[in-house]
Amino acid sequence: MKSLVVYSSQTGNTRKLAEAVFEGLTGDKALYPVEEAPDPSGYGFIAVGFWLMGGKPDPKSSDYLGRVGNKPLFLFATHGAGAGSDHAIHGMALAKSLAAESDIRGTYSCQGEVSPKILEKASKKPEPPVWLADALDAVGHPDDADVDVLKHQLAELLANHRRPAELGV
Repeated sequence: MKSLVVYSSQTGNTRKLAEAVFEGLTGDKALYPVEEAPDPSGYGFIAVGFWLMGGKPDPKSSDYLGRVGNKPLFLFATHGAGAGSDHAIHGMALAKSLAAESDIRGTYSCQGEVSPKILEKASKKPEPPVWLADALDAVGHPDDADVDVLKHQLAELLANHRRPAELGV
């Protein structure tokens, strides 16, 4: 079965996770930034990574999620908000709803360092975004521990969801 990893990344955070997902897959696999991603119909397993913008997946990822269709799907995300925050949970729920036809096999979410330019812009808003309070804790993330958790979670997911015909995944 062919596997596809697609990601959107502004600062390299989500790309770092996408590379870890790609490394965790075996067999025929491909890794693409969302701008260059192929039609997902030719793949048996798809992983899509995105960053949160305004509490939802970035626009390019949102569009791609709507095209995945009825495929096994793994979602992963980075954001300035705390990992277990309502903001992060709501953003992942929105991603799931965009891929409603998909067989969502799992999700992973972690903080990602926010660029100083974005932090400055957000702090000047009359009503600062809810994630801004958590952004200082995001410095240095995703770190090695975040990547290790992702790799472990993906390995478990693949081991638990393989069917006899998928053992080459």
